[in-house]
Amino acid sequence: MTRSATPAAPHDNIESPYAWTRLIVSLLLMTIGGSGMYSVTVVLPQIQAEFGVSRSDASLPYTLTMVGFGLGGILMGRLSDRYGVVLPIIVGTVGLSSGFILAGNASSLWQFVLVQGLMIGLLGTAATFAPLVADTSQWFTRRRGIAVAICMSGNYLAGAVWPPVMQHFIDTAGWRMTYVGIGVFCLLSMLPLALVYRRRPPSVAAVVGLGPRRDARFAREAARSDPRRPLGLTPSALQGLLCFAGVACCVAMAMPQVHIVAYCGDLGFGAARGAEMLALMLGLGIVSRLVSGWMSDHIGGLRTLLVGSLLQGLALLLFLNSKGLVSLYLISALFGLFQGGIVPAYALIVREYFSPDEAGARVGTVLMATLFGMALGGWMSGAIYDLTGSYHAAFLNGIGWNVLNLSIIGFLLYRARRGLGVFSGPLRA
Repeated sequence: MTRSATPAAPHDNIESPYAWTRLIVSLLLMTIGGSGMYSVTVVLPQIQAEFGVSRSDASLPYTLTMVGFGLGGILMGRLSDRYGVVLPIIVGTVGLSSGFILAGNASSLWQFVLVQGLMIGLLGTAATFAPLVADTSQWFTRRRGIAVAICMSGNYLAGAVWPPVMQHFIDTAGWRMTYVGIGVFCLLSMLPLALVYRRRPPSVAAVVGLGPRRDARFAREAARSDPRRPLGLTPSALQGLLCFAGVACCVAMAMPQVHIVAYCGDLGFGAARGAEMLALMLGLGIVSRLVSGWMSDHIGGLRTLLVGSLLQGLALLLFLNSKGLVSLYLISALFGLFQGGIVPAYALIVREYFSPDEAGARVGTVLMATLFGMALGGWMSGAIYDLTGSYHAAFLNGIGWNVLNLSIIGFLLYRARRGLGVFSGPLRA
């Protein structure tokens, strides 16, 4: 099997109306596909009650879904690199629709867990994340940053849309019928949208050198980067550093996102206030992604990531001594504005310093590392709380991981400014 026989898009299709249409469809697909990530958190109480299990056992479907989502990003990225983005979308549609229907008919917790992890996470939601991000990055040059940010906002948009919709139908029809209904909806909505992707992305030769940057120094770095020795490192070494940085920044990011509800409960404000703060973080995270995308178009992914990581560290420092309700709302808002653009920056760095032919697999691998960081950070913060009886040490732990992330990004930016890993010949035209 090979890529679609449809001819490669001509030079004029870069940032054309068709490219923007393709981007909007990617946003829709990522929003629909994100149902697999958030559905299991909404039905957790029903799963616990129906199968008569503990809260920790009822949380297993979420864990397996996230693991499947991370591993599936690599698999679907490789499929996208080799065969084009249409195949992962079709696989994801079948995985999501059949997964939701099978999970809605599960007779035991372990059936539900396996379907969530394999069908919905690995084959479903994963297909609507990394492949779409990599595909979007190939249709834009001057506005690549904002385009990728818009695409990745679908993940946060899904978190805003699906929980209330699902809760409504759970209250009226039950969780099983709700799952079956979502499966049917995914099948009927996603397959027609896949038709938009029949046209192949522009060839590498057509993309290279388009769209002069406003920052001359970044233009020189991006234009002369040698994908065989990016930043003077082997591709595997650079990807390893980016993965390590992704784990570090997301361990720090997970502390407020995963534990803000419990933190508010400990302070006596109640879980409802914590849930509102979490919603505020995610909502402003969309704004952060758009602003960071605009920034990256002007100063590049590395500098954007450095700024985001610095500001995230500042917000974590502010959390340390904030015990009042108003101050927690304010810092939660700042944290959302600071951290939302961090993860998209990794996808942009991959596109700036690696070969476009490897975009799907490499983006999927780096994004998997960020997911692992979120999972590790959420567990680690809880373990530190169990040992110390408060979240103060957990916040300090997050700050330490954030400093590690800053060190790695600072090292890479230093190599970029020194011109390491560039072509010895003239700049690309």
